[in-house]
Amino acid sequence: QKDDDIEEGDLPEHKRPPAPIDFSKIDPGKPESILKLTKKGKTLMMFVTVSGNPTEKETEEITSLWQGGLFNANYDVQRFIVGSNRAIFMLRDGGYAWEIKDFLINQERCADVTLEGQVYPGKGADENEKVKNKTKPEKAKKKKDAEKKPNNVKEDNRATKQREEL
Repeated sequence: QKDDDIEEGDLPEHKRPPAPIDFSKIDPGKPESILKLTKKGKTLMMFVTVSGNPTEKETEEITSLWQGGLFNANYDVQRFIVGSNRAIFMLRDGGYAWEIKDFLINQERCADVTLEGQVYPGKGADENEKVKNKTKPEKAKKKKDAEKKPNNVKEDNRATKQREEL
């Protein structure tokens, strides 16, 4: 064998062969069990929304506490703040995503968790949001909003609102 060959475990994720799926562990009544097995060993990201109207610093502190709790439970999670009330949790092994989602939605300040396009309301969600578990509602909403807007309104594509100087 050549010395410069890369071992299978050191290959980038997209070049590794997929792990074999044990179909005997799949529960046909639970579609999540299929997703768990197909995401095992793959990097996965989930969006988490903090309830209330937190500042970016508050979001940083709250999600840091959640990340610490997950770290203490031996879950390898990286956290990225993407807005004043949103964060991305990146998991090295997507097989644990649904256990982490269950932990997060039971936190008091968690409004919702978006995982694989599915939105799961958390303890901190508004009562009307808890009723419906929706899949990507933004698409239909954006079309309706676009029809309502007058043509002279220009929308910018910034991730955060521009800060006003005092």
